[in-house]
Amino acid sequence: MTPETAQTILDQAFAPWVRDLQPRITEITAERLVMTIPISPNITRIGDIVSGQALAALADTAMVFACFGYLDTPEPVGTVTLDTQFLRPASGDSIRAEAEVTRAGKSMMFTRCTLIAEPSGKPVAMATATFAR
Repeated sequence: MTPETAQTILDQAFAPWVRDLQPRITEITAERLVMTIPISPNITRIGDIVSGQALAALADTAMVFACFGYLDTPEPVGTVTLDTQFLRPASGDSIRAEAEVTRAGKSMMFTRCTLIAEPSGKPVAMATATFAR
């Protein structure tokens, strides 16, 4: 699957509120997914830091696409668990999500994601998720 194909799937099949984050897929392979969102006033809260809800949504979406990249197809997956650890306030120009599948079985997929603030390059959150196939 190419980044362009994945972006088309995201743009056409995902909920409008997810698309409102303006996610852009820059890399998708069987090994990893890279997605970015701009930091805008729509996702920041008091103190000009990105809201945790936006970060969790980004991580979940990135891990879904990591599954798609691993499978090389947009097979439906459903989030079973999502655990997010916030490491520091997220600020800057954008947030980069780097996600991967850590294990894939017949009925479950296990993933992890690191969210990185740009341009600082500092990790702001880490997440893991389990998806049902």
